[in-house]
Amino acid sequence: MSVVESAGRATRREWIGLAVIALPCLLYSMDLTVLNLAVPSIVADLKPTASQLLWIVDIYGFLLAGWLITMGTLGDRIGRRKLLLIGAAAFGAASVLAAFARSAETLIAARALLGVAGATLAPATLSLIRNMFLDDRQRTVAIGVWIASFSAGGALGPLVGGVLLEHFHWSAVFLVAVPIMAMLLAVGPFLLPEYRDPNAGKLDIQSAALSIVAVLALIYAVKRLAEYGGDWWALASAIAGLAFGSLFVHRQTHLADPLIDLKLFRSPAFSGALAVNALAFFAMFGIFLFVSQYLQFVLGMGPLEAGLWTAPSGIAFVIGSSIAPLIAHRFRAPYVTAAGLLVVVLGFALMTQVGGPNSILLLIGGIVIMSLGMTPVVALATDLIVAAVPAERAGAASAISETTIEFHGALGIAVLGSVLTVIYRNAMAGVLPADWPPAVIESARSTLGGALSVAPSLPPQLQAMLSDAARAAYVHGFIVLCILCGLFVLAAAGVTLLLRDKLQPPREPNS
Repeated sequence: MSVVESAGRATRREWIGLAVIALPCLLYSMDLTVLNLAVPSIVADLKPTASQLLWIVDIYGFLLAGWLITMGTLGDRIGRRKLLLIGAAAFGAASVLAAFARSAETLIAARALLGVAGATLAPATLSLIRNMFLDDRQRTVAIGVWIASFSAGGALGPLVGGVLLEHFHWSAVFLVAVPIMAMLLAVGPFLLPEYRDPNAGKLDIQSAALSIVAVLALIYAVKRLAEYGGDWWALASAIAGLAFGSLFVHRQTHLADPLIDLKLFRSPAFSGALAVNALAFFAMFGIFLFVSQYLQFVLGMGPLEAGLWTAPSGIAFVIGSSIAPLIAHRFRAPYVTAAGLLVVVLGFALMTQVGGPNSILLLIGGIVIMSLGMTPVVALATDLIVAAVPAERAGAASAISETTIEFHGALGIAVLGSVLTVIYRNAMAGVLPADWPPAVIESARSTLGGALSVAPSLPPQLQAMLSDAARAAYVHGFIVLCILCGLFVLAAAGVTLLLRDKLQPPREPNS
């Protein structure tokens, strides 16, 4: 069956199919984090240059974000199950290539292929859920499970990576994907139905190329901004991204069968839910990165220990994703979303109290509360997005949602990182003696990691002074970021309440 022929409640087959769908979602997010702990082993084995190492780490996320829109609309045309299975096979093959890479260039190429293959997974799985679960309540529960699988993957990534690296070669962090994808290929054709848009035309190659280049350029610009500040490369990339994006939008308005139907944005529920997701992930992505740095640089933890301490936030996200649908059935979606955002604000408020003897408890308690608050926000906004569009356009809508999250998450990291850098440098400017070597001053003023790396080259009493001052400067900047993010999320809650009448999911006629 290519389109929805009947509406009704899902059967056991759909729920088993949902469990199958959860597998690639788990890997999708796990692959974003599992590599981090393997970096030292990869450096020792492949000896990449500094530039190559950056590409090894970043290229997966770059290409994943760049290809989401194209893959989402491709699934609407050729079939979502077909695209999912093709992506699973490609992901498994690229994982094997990455595992047996014997040069940095090969590993970069394999990670690039993983990114393109990974871009098929999120839109294909979410759009399948849109067609498999036509009952409003069941669809909300299914989306909660879908979100929980991503959260579990993000939480398991550092833990699985740490365990594998304790006992095996670094290639094991890639091979773990192979049996899961093989299982999906084996059972997917029997448990997952096929859906596609019967009236979809051919894929417009020029539109696909414009969307890929635009998203890649913008993502690169914000990542460049986060790492190096506003240099010419970041500016040029941003201008190029905006230019290609404008050409893409212009082309869609003149095509009989556009890659993205811009009429989707006329739906207040669709556009409003996208805006809520964008605001929330702008704040959340950045702060999670800085929490990880706080654990390692300020509290002195190793990567595995830091990963263990952040695992409760992933568990909270999984639990919250299971509870959110139950809450949503009792109260209107906008009020549940606003309440979730206020809980996120509470988590940020708790983290403004770090810096004392109970910092670890305040920090972990804060991110756990934030994770619990975010689950209804993400679940209900995602439900709104996929429910607000025709079933045959679910792939494109899913891709737009994922691209929005990826872009605003990267933007949050870049902007918040820049703010933290400015605060840190200003705080350090007044504590470093002028007679210290210029190289030491420059490293100490650049980042907390730079200060801690040059501290051992100083006399013992100066080591302690520099380390304490650098950590204090970072803590001050971190607290300021928590205040700013809390205000930002508070504003998002206010916007949600103002738009409460528009942020209501349309009801299926037979639900």
